Amino acid sequence: MTAAPPTWAAAAAILAVVLLCACGGGGGGGPSAPPAAADPAPPPTASDAGARSCANGRAGEFPCAGISLQSRVPLEDMGDGAGSDLWGWTDPATGREYALMGMTDGTAFVDVSAPRSPMFLGRLPTHTTPSPWRDIKVYRNHAYIVADSAGPHGMQVFDLTRLRGVSAAQAWEADVIYGDFADAHNLAVNERTGFAYAVSTDTCGHGLHMIDVGTPNNPMFAGCHGTVRTHDTQCVLYHGPDAEHREREICFSSNEDHVEVVDVTDKSAPLPLASTTYPQLAYVHQGWLTEDHRFFLLGDELDERDYAVPTRTHVFDMADLDAPAYLYAHELGTAATDHNLYVLGSRVFEANYRSGMRVLEFADLGEREIREVAFFDTFPEGDGVGLEGAWSVYPYLPSGTILVSDIQGGLFVLSMP
Repeated sequence: MTAAPPTWAAAAAILAVVLLCACGGGGGGGPSAPPAAADPAPPPTASDAGARSCANGRAGEFPCAGISLQSRVPLEDMGDGAGSDLWGWTDPATGREYALMGMTDGTAFVDVSAPRSPMFLGRLPTHTTPSPWRDIKVYRNHAYIVADSAGPHGMQVFDLTRLRGVSAAQAWEADVIYGDFADAHNLAVNERTGFAYAVSTDTCGHGLHMIDVGTPNNPMFAGCHGTVRTHDTQCVLYHGPDAEHREREICFSSNEDHVEVVDVTDKSAPLPLASTTYPQLAYVHQGWLTEDHRFFLLGDELDERDYAVPTRTHVFDMADLDAPAYLYAHELGTAATDHNLYVLGSRVFEANYRSGMRVLEFADLGEREIREVAFFDTFPEGDGVGLEGAWSVYPYLPSGTILVSDIQGGLFVLSMP
């Protein structure tokens, strides 16, 4: 029987003790946009009273600039527990948009097609025990879900098309459990190739546990790359400036004490290409490529704490995959611990714990042309170092709606011009 879920305060205490929170994992560079909605949005099912435009630096109680609050779904409306990672899904048949939010005791499904009137559609409970670390990715209308420190949880597979036509909360069950590992800290999916990468599992030396998800409801073990512990990764079909490696499947991994570049085209014989570090390294947490695959942007989860520096985004030049070049650290105007970041076009969407979501815009990264252009602070209590507040952000919904998961505050549904 699944243990009763802890309160968010208890989960937050666990996070404070462990210190190293999970991150939203990598993927193939953001989902491709599905067709426009075939069905109109339903009439609102709840009051729009939660919507707040950003005016004079505030959207209701939340500090902001250039980003407005459409709605918020509190934790207690999704089954309580604490918030963790999230991802999104757009139904290709209907165009409807969904938030898939990790929580201590499971995964919540929320229809955000009408951003001011989100509909909670129920929860897929954890396969084993509650965990403060839950990660979700999507491939071909299926959600893949892992949890850390949760015993033999494995990877849950859930057919998201089951959400079609649902208008009330339901209790859901997984379609399949992949059991070739027990727990995993994080998960990446390369949507171009149909492979998933579980990291920090109890297999593969805690490195890349590779899974063929080409048949979405029948995941099959594909291989290991297990030289070191991998905390997070992004795996892509490479199309960057290094001609030698184009059209190869390359993973850019955050390995706690270094960044690794590895060719995983041959799953039976992964080929490490490079390993690199940078000054004042504390904990190599998570990163994302620019869309042209030229630059890699990285968040170090503990450098703000260990070196008393402002919130930093580290920039690497990946023009030569065999010899990446560290360029600089871009500093923001807060002291908040950074967590997960994702790139969409020329913007970087960062979930930076106590300072909420920050949006950076860049031109020529080689010339340090990067600046903050907007923010929404989901944690108004303070912007300092700490592991409370915004866990992750999902900016890839075709409508432009932005999703943020907050450990204490739940799901935030936001809009930006």
